[in-house]
Amino acid sequence: MPLKTFKRETQDALTLEWVLHVKNYRLTLNRKLCVGCEICTLACPKEAIKLEKQPKTPEGKAQHAKVDIALEKCNFCGICDILCPYGAIRVTVNGEHVLNVVEKESFPQLVRDIQVDTSKCTIDCVECEKACPLNLIKVTWVTPEGKVVEDIGSLPERERKSLKVDVEIKKEFCPCCRICEFKCPEGVLHVRKSFYGKIRINREKCPEGCRDCLDVCPITGALYFSEADKKVYVNEVFCVYCGACKVVCPVEGALEFKRTKIMHTPVRSGAWNKALERLASPLEITKELKAKGSQKALESVEKRFGWRVP
Repeated sequence: MPLKTFKRETQDALTLEWVLHVKNYRLTLNRKLCVGCEICTLACPKEAIKLEKQPKTPEGKAQHAKVDIALEKCNFCGICDILCPYGAIRVTVNGEHVLNVVEKESFPQLVRDIQVDTSKCTIDCVECEKACPLNLIKVTWVTPEGKVVEDIGSLPERERKSLKVDVEIKKEFCPCCRICEFKCPEGVLHVRKSFYGKIRINREKCPEGCRDCLDVCPITGALYFSEADKKVYVNEVFCVYCGACKVVCPVEGALEFKRTKIMHTPVRSGAWNKALERLASPLEITKELKAKGSQKALESVEKRFGWRVP
């Protein structure tokens, strides 16, 4: 048992802490990054995380649901940290980012597959930086000597041609919406989503003029409002299937949503299977468990007979 426990709340962060004899566990929720999606709530094995719907602003706009974490239930396992698409939760042990469930191989890492080939970049293009809805991309220019150039417009053409383009992406906060990939004119970026799914708006149930889901969606272009019929539409190319829209939808069944696939590192774990049950569709669970069963059977044959199955 911890010697001391703390729970601190500010406008920008929620902090939980366990103080033990030799270890200090801390969980920090960055409210500036949190979009009030349901992923951490569903994944938490202790049911320590709850969502609280917030009232609309004086202007009538919907607000993100507020996340609260019960200190008496949280065991600082780090599952919420692993699965948060926006990197809003961070668990540390003695100040270091340590995830015990990953180290013990009882839970996978979320895969954020973002490939950047800067050799294709044109010297004056910053389209990816401008397109990122979360401001996670920074384009810089570097001289052959390694000096960063702030303003390339003032350089003569000869010096501009010698510059190297560097594209920095804060991957730990990136939900992999793929907007940068589609906006890049040179094919520099290739992004694979971390979460796949299906989302559909039921036109009959969706109230005319309601924009609540659009108000909270952090990905520009994933949802859009049609002035023609006063309804919200979905662009699934950019949707990251976080569920923030579903949380605030005021009408049951107006927004139909499910996750069909989660990209993660290999793992065999009951903890992951249980999380998958809450996060994804039954079909996805069946596919993954079947694949794991087949792999386990192959390894059993190899071990027993001493030969490898092709």
